[in-house]
Amino acid sequence: MSVSLARQNALLLAAVFIVFELLMAVAVVWLLMLPVARRSAEDLGGLMVLAAQTWSELPPLTRPDFERELAQAHLLSLRAELPPAGVDEWHGPYLYILESVIAEKTGRPRHLSRETLQGETWYWIALPSGDASIAVGFPESRLGAQPIRTLLISAIAGVLLAMLAAVWLARRTVGPLARLEQAVAEVGRGELPELLPETGPRELATLARRFNQMARQVRELLAARTTLLAGVSHDLRTPLARMRLALALLEERPTPERIRRLEKDIEEMDGLIGHVLDLARGMGREEAVAVNLPQLLAELAAAAPEGAVRISVAPLPARILAPPTALRRAIGNLLDNALRYGGGLPVELRCEPVGKTLRIGVLDRGPGIPAEQMSAVFQPFHRVETSRGPCTGGAGLGLAIVRQLADIHAWQVELAPRPDGGLEAWLTLAVE
Repeated sequence: MSVSLARQNALLLAAVFIVFELLMAVAVVWLLMLPVARRSAEDLGGLMVLAAQTWSELPPLTRPDFERELAQAHLLSLRAELPPAGVDEWHGPYLYILESVIAEKTGRPRHLSRETLQGETWYWIALPSGDASIAVGFPESRLGAQPIRTLLISAIAGVLLAMLAAVWLARRTVGPLARLEQAVAEVGRGELPELLPETGPRELATLARRFNQMARQVRELLAARTTLLAGVSHDLRTPLARMRLALALLEERPTPERIRRLEKDIEEMDGLIGHVLDLARGMGREEAVAVNLPQLLAELAAAAPEGAVRISVAPLPARILAPPTALRRAIGNLLDNALRYGGGLPVELRCEPVGKTLRIGVLDRGPGIPAEQMSAVFQPFHRVETSRGPCTGGAGLGLAIVRQLADIHAWQVELAPRPDGGLEAWLTLAVE
């Protein structure tokens, strides 16, 4: 049975946190608590040994005052009754350290005995005092610190916090992936999912941004498909109606003019279908090769009517890499539009380097495009000129193909009005 990614991450993070807590506990105990406990035990052991020796050296009349001062200032008590011998009780780590310190100071092993006095635990130990021994004791409250309990509480709290942090981090990490999975499933079912929030860690935000780009492209493709189907069905009706009428007239009286008109309608339909196929194929990315740009522009100008195109080429970089077929098609479509709508005036074809880019411009002196339609003209079948004739209105696909080629090959295409009237169409591509 497979385990969810969130659970795997939670368990892994929890294990890492727990191991980290254990290592930190060992480091704190070994490097901090043990040295501090050793120094404290040496201070307390030295004070207890000194108290026992001092008591034997004092006059009997001053010993009660010494005992009171010792109890008030140091919480130590002296008594003649020795603790029971041979009792080996378990103590905390600090008390074992204290026993070893006292043994070092007295030269023989010493053992603390536990006793309960008036509801409070006391620890006693027999220490040499002159020629005899005396019991020196202190209450458990004098120690204050409880390292074992502290370690247990901190370990339990650390494990709980580690588990909570692991679960939170796992959900925070896997949550966006779960939303992405759901959105991908919706795309697979042919639905249009909502865009994902581009927030969170950099990698997840980048993944969400890529998916949103893909989702937008899917929406655009679906919209383009609908537009293509609607546009083709609409634009084919006119030549089909003319062909139907021409066929009816041909049955009555065939004439060369009617046959030529029928052939012209067929050519119009064939051209429209060719444009639609160019747009629908997606025109995959073409490999860039060395291109002789002045020669390419000259060939495009030569295909136009004589004197209709003027070429202006600035000094270009020695090496220009570009996909030749796509570049020819993009410039050719821009040039066809300029010749169609340029009002019969010459069209200027420019080429100029700008920094690390190369700008290719097609400039005409036609009526231009209204500012509110500058972006809409790149949509399939959008026409500024509303006539349905192929010579005046066109198919409405030329600029759509240019925009698609620009998107595929990372070019930039923009339209702008000319200062003295007309339109500027610029295609910008990067060069080495």
